[in-house]
Amino acid sequence: MPAPLPEKMSPTEVRATAGLAGIYGLRMFGMFIILPVFAFYAEHLPGGGSYTLIGIALGAYGLTQALLQIPFGWLSDRIGRKPVIYLGLVLFAAGSFVAALATDIYWVILGRVIQGAGAISAAVMALAADLTREEHRTKAMAAIGMTIGAVFALSLVIAPALDRLIGVPGIFAMTGVLALVALGVVYAIIPDPVVSRFHSDTGAASGRFSGVLRNPELLRLDFGVFALHAVLMALWLVVPLSLRNAGMAADTHWQVYFPVLLLSMALVIPAIIYAEKKAKLKPVFVIAVAVLMASQGLLAYTFESLWGTAASLLVFFAAFNLLEATLPSLISKIAPVGAKGTAIGVYSSVQFLGAFTGATAGGYLFQHHGSAALFAFCGALLVAWLLCAATMKAPAAVRTRMYQVREMDTGRARGLSHQLAALPGVHEALVLAGEGVAYLKVDMRGFDEEGVVQLLGGEA
Repeated sequence: MPAPLPEKMSPTEVRATAGLAGIYGLRMFGMFIILPVFAFYAEHLPGGGSYTLIGIALGAYGLTQALLQIPFGWLSDRIGRKPVIYLGLVLFAAGSFVAALATDIYWVILGRVIQGAGAISAAVMALAADLTREEHRTKAMAAIGMTIGAVFALSLVIAPALDRLIGVPGIFAMTGVLALVALGVVYAIIPDPVVSRFHSDTGAASGRFSGVLRNPELLRLDFGVFALHAVLMALWLVVPLSLRNAGMAADTHWQVYFPVLLLSMALVIPAIIYAEKKAKLKPVFVIAVAVLMASQGLLAYTFESLWGTAASLLVFFAAFNLLEATLPSLISKIAPVGAKGTAIGVYSSVQFLGAFTGATAGGYLFQHHGSAALFAFCGALLVAWLLCAATMKAPAAVRTRMYQVREMDTGRARGLSHQLAALPGVHEALVLAGEGVAYLKVDMRGFDEEGVVQLLGGEA
């Protein structure tokens, strides 16, 4: 029988996880940091009188990110993870400096396009998978995910103060310098993988796209994340203006964002625990979409009211944070075990496409038809999402587990998959001989892990 799995991550795994979370967080920091202040800055740029162009500048990174992240992941399978990450960071730094030196809105758009072209998300996830054992990979991915949430909150709080100190061009230059520093972090701190290979749980496989794109439940979630980030980006065209028109100086907006984010997190955590422990993920999810939809009406009604906008933002971010946390969980529960990485790749690309679409459409609507049209656009997206969410199948209360297996041929791997799938509590099992891993989707309440260990031990 194999030895019990170690409970703690090794020092190398901890270092790799911390370093990669920092790199991923830094990149997202550069994307998020301008959201609360960009509209004010762009108003004074040549061409910045067009909110359509301001919206394109805000969302442009999402278009190139959506187009390139999966191809960059495939490139990292061919030439290595670190070279792709180096390339992505250099592109991100170059885009930041172009935006910092911009003399009109068109150069800012170009800079944002180049920033988005540094699409290292898939390569970072693949390197994390290379550097962590199967039993600790979920922890590494969770750490990276939590970093993104923390960076988003930090960006909203410190952006107004940074704008006052160094201006938006200074913020762009700062993120460019930090990207160059990150090159040294990747080289000196993040270990080189002993073996680099494709991982089905983190990488997109071309042969799996057809099944993922034909899965109606996954498509519902993809539309959901598209709508979620389209609405988020559209709102950043009007929320800062609403606070300014209500009498708040731009550099004091953090006094609204900070307590709103703290309170929204406090509201979300109990809901997440309840949804997971009581297997009530669908009803909690549907209610959150409905609350998010209601927040659009509140924001429209309280536009240019300080306390009204603050209260509406609390409602919005409570629902947003809950959905942002539960959507990846739903992807993991619904996607076939061998196609999880492909499903996540599609999901992430659609998320960035939503950011581009929301900012661009929101800018156009705000410029030509006013804030009411922008809120109506957001509301229509969320009504469509609510219909999709309400009619989705309730996901099974399952989790994905991974186990190392010895080398074997594909015939034996297929037979072992059937044996594992027949064990109590196992909903789905797939042994991939080429990856040396068994993926299981299990119901933790009835799961017989000892049976899995014994069966895999007999293969040793």
